[in-house]
Amino acid sequence: METLSDELLLESYYTAVALNLSPDFLSLFEEEIHKRSLTHKIKESV
Repeated sequence: METLSDELLLESYYTAVALNLSPDFLSLFEEEIHKRSLTHKIKESV
């Protein structure tokens, strides 16, 4: 995930949420989003 741009990381996260993928898989995205200090960019409605 480190090679993904911030934009692509967030887009992939939103897609994974929309597809209702496993919570374990989503947590990988969330960990990387937190690591990059992008948590504020995650919409509350997700």
